[in-house]
Amino acid sequence: MEAPSQGVDPPRPSGSAATKPPGPKSGFVTALEYTGIPASWLRKPKLPSRNWLIFIGTTSSILSLYVYDRREAKRIKQSYIDRVKHLAEEPMKTWELPRKLTVYACKWPGDEEYESSMKYFKRYMKPVLAAAGLDYEINNGNQHGALARVIAERIKSRRRIALGLEEEPPKVPLPRPADYKFDEREHELKGGVVVVGRHSFKEYMEGLRRGWTESLEKVDREEALSRILENDGHFDEPEEEQPADQFSQEESSTEKPEGGSPQTPIVPFSPLARLRLPPREQPKPQAPAEPPVPSHLDIPPSTIPPQPPLLFLPYKSIVGFLNIPRMIIDFFNERHHVKNGCEAAYRVIMDETREFQGPSLSESSESASSSQESESDLSFGVDQESDFRGAYDKLPKDIEGYRKKYYEALPAKLTTARALARGEREPTKDEKTYPPPTEVELAAERLKKEMNWRDQLEGYEILKKGSPVAWDDRFRGSLRVFVDPPKEDS
Repeated sequence: MEAPSQGVDPPRPSGSAATKPPGPKSGFVTALEYTGIPASWLRKPKLPSRNWLIFIGTTSSILSLYVYDRREAKRIKQSYIDRVKHLAEEPMKTWELPRKLTVYACKWPGDEEYESSMKYFKRYMKPVLAAAGLDYEINNGNQHGALARVIAERIKSRRRIALGLEEEPPKVPLPRPADYKFDEREHELKGGVVVVGRHSFKEYMEGLRRGWTESLEKVDREEALSRILENDGHFDEPEEEQPADQFSQEESSTEKPEGGSPQTPIVPFSPLARLRLPPREQPKPQAPAEPPVPSHLDIPPSTIPPQPPLLFLPYKSIVGFLNIPRMIIDFFNERHHVKNGCEAAYRVIMDETREFQGPSLSESSESASSSQESESDLSFGVDQESDFRGAYDKLPKDIEGYRKKYYEALPAKLTTARALARGEREPTKDEKTYPPPTEVELAAERLKKEMNWRDQLEGYEILKKGSPVAWDDRFRGSLRVFVDPPKEDS
């Protein structure tokens, strides 16, 4: 027998012989084939490919997390609604009013959406309150510091009304029995105050401090600012130096003749001269000035009356590109927000309170230090300050840059406005199409910008990271806080 030659492959079996013959079919499968079922449906199932397994596993995991989270959120909310819905079914007299809460929310530092904290209250706390039949009023600050000013002005107005310095606004009387006396102050104390987030809590306490410690004089903020700005020299006209020959001509024209008074220039009469005179400005009627508050009445009270109980609703706004992973995690943890909102609403509904724990008496000041805050209720939500956007820390520097840029461009605008107003030159084609602002409009624009810049800086001083919460020792005994009700024995 000859050996195979080197470099030549041995012969391979044909394709029919290489494939393994299929095994015998079972009688059940053979019977199903005759029913018209496709043969592909009767093959032995096998696992999908690697890529399909990755896709199916990822998609099903994400969908399962979402469904579980939303189902738990719905269950938690419904469980709290079932606890309190019987309170809304209790009968009331036609002249009685339900408990009413005052909700304070404001703009989160660094977030351009000023209604985010108000939406948080409506989404997570409002359903349980509505199920219990409680009423509420929302006060939302659209700018930093605006909420503190509103609260302070309300308190000052009540103080003026109590001292007889201001008339109480008229109210629509409700039909009530003659022997029923409605005490609005008592009804307010039966309600409560809900503060959404650390930022709103800071503004609320600052508004309380201003309202009970500052003067009762009514101050028009725009008028006060305009008096400050009118003497800063930005709208003063530059003094033009006149040439020497012009001074000599003016002196020669005003020299006295020999035995008479100085000569006056002769102006030829024209019947159109009267029409060229500018119209006289009619004096604007001034509003009657507010009478000053007597000094013996313009004194802060030694004690502060009881205030409605306070509830702090934890809230933080996650904004910024670097916080996208946290946003994704937060999206799949809706049940935690629902639980926080429902628990807060349940505390308000059950109306269990305790006294507000202020800082220690060892160091008394308008604003408590950070060490004192950690030992008192002034530390509500202090950990949320770390989520204030970093860009908010640059606010004073940004405003300084805006101011500098604005005042550098202001002289050119004033020159153009004055030249066109006095007819020193004709307006250009672009100025005819888009008239430049007049001097009066520039002054109004400047007042508006300065007011906005100063308000932002005022709010920044209240809300910046590490700034202490406003406090006054007279708040002791007048503030209370909602707490969890005692657990029912099962």
